[in-house]
Amino acid sequence: QVQLVESGGGLVQPGGSLTLACVGSGFTFSDYTMGWFRQTPGKDREFVATIVRFGDSTYYSDSVKGRFTVSRDNAKNTVYLRLSRVKSDDTAVYYCAAAGGPMAAVARAYSFWGQGTKVTVSS
Repeated sequence: QVQLVESGGGLVQPGGSLTLACVGSGFTFSDYTMGWFRQTPGKDREFVATIVRFGDSTYYSDSVKGRFTVSRDNAKNTVYLRLSRVKSDDTAVYYCAAAGGPMAAVARAYSFWGQGTKVTVSS
């Protein structure tokens, strides 16, 4: 059974940092491109970042580039998203996802999804 389980969400002050983690199981983690998306109520799921199978290439949305960092540890079947210099606009539920193809910034390219972890940016 394929599972992606996110953790690390919570309350963070503007300008602060937070690291999200996503552990995969039930599939060969290193065979998959991993991505992070986020969603707020009433809006479509928004692409945040993606990382290729062995972590040697990444891609970010313009809204997070330079502030967020995606990384992975295939030995631990885990992908991370480091959020830095957060803003109120970063408040959302963050989802990790796995894709069997190359890096992609669209949700339809991803086959497996986690349940999400909520990040709230507030003072």
